[in-house]
Order: sequence, then structure tokens, then C-alpha cells
Amino acid sequence: MVKDRHSTSRRSLQEWIHRLLGKLLGNTRRALARSALWLLRMLNARRARKAPAPDTGTVRILLLHAYGMGGTIRTVLNLAGYLARERDVEIVSALRSAEQPFFDIPPGVRVTVLDDRTTRAGWAPRLLSRVPSLFVPEDENAKPSFTLWTDLRLIAYLRSLRTGVLIATRPAFTLMTTLFAPPGVITIGQEHVTLGTHSPAMRSLFRRRYGRFDAFVTLTEADLEQYAKLLKDDPPSRLLRIPNAIPELDGGISHLEEKVVVSMGRLVHAKGFDRLVNAWKTVAEAHPDWILRVYGRGTQEKRNRLKARIDEADLSDKVFLMGSTAHVGVELSKSSIYAVSSRYEGFGMTILEAMSKGLPIVSFDCPLGPREIITDGHDGLLVRSKKAADLGEGICRLIEDENLRRTLGRNALRTAVRYDLDVIGAQWDELLTDLGTRAPSR
Repeated sequence: MVKDRHSTSRRSLQEWIHRLLGKLLGNTRRALARSALWLLRMLNARRARKAPAPDTGTVRILLLHAYGMGGTIRTVLNLAGYLARERDVEIVSALRSAEQPFFDIPPGVRVTVLDDRTTRAGWAPRLLSRVPSLFVPEDENAKPSFTLWTDLRLIAYLRSLRTGVLIATRPAFTLMTTLFAPPGVITIGQEHVTLGTHSPAMRSLFRRRYGRFDAFVTLTEADLEQYAKLLKDDPPSRLLRIPNAIPELDGGISHLEEKVVVSMGRLVHAKGFDRLVNAWKTVAEAHPDWILRVYGRGTQEKRNRLKARIDEADLSDKVFLMGSTAHVGVELSKSSIYAVSSRYEGFGMTILEAMSKGLPIVSFDCPLGPREIITDGHDGLLVRSKKAADLGEGICRLIEDENLRRTLGRNALRTAVRYDLDVIGAQWDELLTDLGTRAPSR
């Protein structure tokens, strides 16, 4: 008993010491942070006096991984290609972990890598890469991808800038841009997911810092309204909505004759592919000659879980997990209906890509993107309930009514024209022209 009491006493003392050290170090870190921010403000004030005139002829876009695959990467490269027609455009990739890019880099676009993980680094980068990021918030999904070395490389890059336009495409970049981008640089924040998907702590950071942007761009009107409410006390100079443009895709227009329904997206909870499998029970019972193809990448665990659900539903010969594809347009053109089972969508880029191939859409009416793109009964069907069987019924309706399927497909082509690269690019031209007439906000 005495030994146990002494052991407990030692543990209590150790815990007390750890708490004390944590408090002391926390106070030290906060003091250092306050001192660093004060010094940064002094440096910025000095630079502001010598800042050149606004320059919108040079555009830099911060991207997590320009060599990877995903909707944000594809749409950012698409925008970069348009802007490079008349401007000097640079993609700044925070990371590189692949030798070759998954998507083609557009002509005239340069790529700069900050943290290249495909080559052997020196001792300092190796050491600093073992330390987690100090500047990316814990609730940022990209937090595990960042290290202290990535932080320092990004900060050094930001501080090296003198002029031009800087577009930050995710919170890790937007928040660091508001802190470290110097005067003379026109800053634009761009959100590729919805405000509602961010934690209260993240939204609090947005509220405090996003007023420093020269412009902040959302993809949907609904998200624009939410940001307007969040930032009403300290808004950026411009707050507006510019949707993504449809990238140029291979493949032709679908003839809508294949007995194939397709869906695309990462194998994550938000995309709701578990619900789509459940919906397919309804479809398979009524139309056993139709199949579902799901394109997208996910962890082996998520893929195995989804495959198990397919097998349990006895749909292994009806529902196929196709993995990722670099030929999105071709695969869309070989199908007749596009299904969206998402629990929420930031915008819904694949919906537009499917429309550009003449596919009618059947989608849950989830927040936020689908309802801004799809007009129910005109170019697709919006399923108001959250029941998988109702999504299945919507798919069956288009399978059984060929005239409706073709009418919606034709109208989908017309809807897609509104998101053509030249149409959306012109909105970016207008924004940059306007910002070029103003002094940067910081």
C-alpha cells in the first residue's frame, strides 16, 4: 500500500510538472507570437511606403498538390490555363509527392514546388519535416500533409513577393496569406467547400482574418450569403461568387443508349456512395439489365467497406467500383444517367461535367451545390427526401421514360454552356481589372 501511495504521488507530481511546463511554454509561445506579429506589422508598414502600383498581370495560385488528382486541382489548373492566355501565371504547389502530374499542366503555366518530397532533402529539411505544422489549424483537413518545413517554405515564399495577385485556395493558405502576404500584393481567397463544413474554431479564424483580403470568392450563392453574414463586421474589399468552369473533356456527347448509370467522386462519407448502393437495390429489382459504375479514389479501408456493402446487397454483378480515371469525359459519354448521392456538395463539378456530355442528372437535393446547378424537371431530377429508395425511384423514372431522359439531356447541354471556361474566365477578368484600380487592402 505504501509503495502504491508513493507511485501515485510521483505520478501526480509528474502530471503537475507537465501541466506547469505546458503552461509556461504556452505562455512563451503566445508571447513570441505576439512579438512576431508586432514585428511583421512594422515590416509591412515599411514595405507599404515603398509598395509598387497594383499589378494584375502576374497571378500566383496556391495549391496543395499540383501533381495529385482531385476536383480542386483540376478546376484550379483550368482557371490557370485561362488566365495564362494574357498573364504570367504560376501555380505554387505546397507539396510534391509524385514524379509526374496526374493532370496536364496548361500551356504557359509555371509550377513552383515548395516542399518536394520526391527528392532526398538535406539534414535541416529532414529534421523540420518531423515536426508538425505550427501554422495550419488542427481542424484543417490538410493539417497532416503539412510540417514545420512546409510552413517555413510557404512563409518564406509569401514574404518574397513584392507585387502581383495571389489566390489562396484552401484554409491552410487563406489563413497564412492573411498573416504573411506583404503590402503591394493583391490577395484573393477562394473557397472550394462550404462554410458549414468548417468547425466553429475555423469559422472564428475566418471572421477575424478574412477582412484583410482584397477579394474573397465562393462557388455558390448560398455560400456567399453565409460568408456575408459571418464577415459582416469586417468584410473583405470584395465578396462575390464565381463558380468553377467546366474543363475541356475528352469523349463525345452521350447517345443516352447505354444501360449504364455513372457516379464520380472520392470514396468518402460526404459523397454518400453507401446510399447509392442502397438505391441501386430498387433499380436492380426493376431493371436488372442496367449497371452502375462508380469512379473515384479512396482509402483501401473505405473501398473495402463499400465493396462489402455491395456484396451484402447481392449487387456485385450490377455495381462496379472503377477506381480513378484520367478520362472522365470518355467514361461519362459511355453512360446514360448521372447519379449524385452526396450528403452535401461544395459545388458539384462532376454534375456540370456530366451535363456537358448531355447526361440528365438524378441527385439528392443536398446542400449546397446541386440545387444551384440543376433545375428540377428541366435538366435533371432533384430528390427532396434523403431516402435511398427515392433516389432509386428517380433513376428508374429516367430509365423507363426515354423521352424525358433525352429532353433533360438536351437541356443539360444548354445549362453547361453557362459554365464554359470563356464565360467564367470573363468574370475573373472583370474582378482582376477592378482590383487593379484599387490599393491592396493590407
